[in-house]
Amino acid sequence: MGNWHDKHEKSLKMGDRLADSVANGMGSWRFIIFQSIFVVIWMSMNVIALIAHWDPYPFILLNLIFSTQAAYAAPIIMMSQNRQSQRDRIQAQEDYVCNMEAKKEIEALQLQISDLEAKKLDKIIRMLEEMKKNNNYSSRK
Repeated sequence: MGNWHDKHEKSLKMGDRLADSVANGMGSWRFIIFQSIFVVIWMSMNVIALIAHWDPYPFILLNLIFSTQAAYAAPIIMMSQNRQSQRDRIQAQEDYVCNMEAKKEIEALQLQISDLEAKKLDKIIRMLEEMKKNNNYSSRK
């Protein structure tokens, strides 16, 4: 029997896993650095023009590429975020259930400790009463 996270991972579909992978990739420094290098190379090659200008300034084709990327990236990232919210809700519910079970166990232990303390106090009182009786009995002699 696995925990809630294992169950959740097994319930993910291929599209869910793909959306999570895309969101993780696009939300990384590696992606930002790669994309920045790509932009610098693209612009440099079109400004310097060692080869034919395929996208002269103001780089409309590059802008179109980024717009297309953003159009697909935003909903994919939102899918992943919604799934993360769902995971968080499941985890919060599991934590609540675990905390309630722990609370019940603690309350049961407190009752047992109180019962033990009451029994000890009763025993001490009986012993003191016996000592008092013995002292009263021995003082009469």
